[in-house]
Amino acid sequence: MLLTIDIGNSHIVLGGFEGERLVFSARMVTQTYRTDDQYAVEINQLMELYHIDPACIDGCIISSVVPELSSPFQRALCKSINAKPLLLGPGVKTGLNILIDDPGQLGADLVAAAVAAIAHYPAPCLIYDLGTAITISVVDHRSNFAGCVICAGTRLMLDALTSRTALLPHVSIEEPSSVIGRNSIASMQSGLVYGTAAMLDGLADRIEKELGGPATLVATGGLAHSIVPHCRHEFIIHDSLLLEGLRLIYEKNKKPSNNSRIFR
Repeated sequence: MLLTIDIGNSHIVLGGFEGERLVFSARMVTQTYRTDDQYAVEINQLMELYHIDPACIDGCIISSVVPELSSPFQRALCKSINAKPLLLGPGVKTGLNILIDDPGQLGADLVAAAVAAIAHYPAPCLIYDLGTAITISVVDHRSNFAGCVICAGTRLMLDALTSRTALLPHVSIEEPSSVIGRNSIASMQSGLVYGTAAMLDGLADRIEKELGGPATLVATGGLAHSIVPHCRHEFIIHDSLLLEGLRLIYEKNKKPSNNSRIFR
């Protein structure tokens, strides 16, 4: 089994693949102050919860946008499984042609998602990741990574509203009964849900204009199911897009030798 791991700002997502099939996925909260021993314990508990024998994991790949957690999590995995983790970064083959000014600035999560999107969907393609931040990765007609857009995520907007105003309460991110709110909670929910959806639609229009035609719109991330249904454009929601990209990148980098996996 291949274990794929995405370390994000809010959550860490683990996914196990047998061949091309995702057989389990799990989430844990990102906490930078935790030690490698603590993460090792939680990884083992998740393996037990999903009835996964750590001995059956013969490969592992990590994408991380939290640099201070990359090494501790690698050490945690070495204590939990028998496979040495591959960290997605410089020197790892991805097959992705990156056209931005400094390719080294591109987050590993955006690389993995783009690799999966190119493999599964027609170009050009816009990849919306609705997490702590909202990112829109742009894959052009030739399947090059042309650039991206970064916005504050919906939860960040909610946190800003509640922390910087005296009277606005913390609310759940869910669809209100109408766009025009008639109380504080409904008004905030309208702004968060419909406002984010309108932003996604508006950016799609502007990016497609620059590309010179329509693009495939793919959405992933924790809030995709809450926001995308309220967009006017047609989106494909792919929950495991990033994990699938990590699987594809791992396959590009593995080198079988005597039934073991060795990385170049």
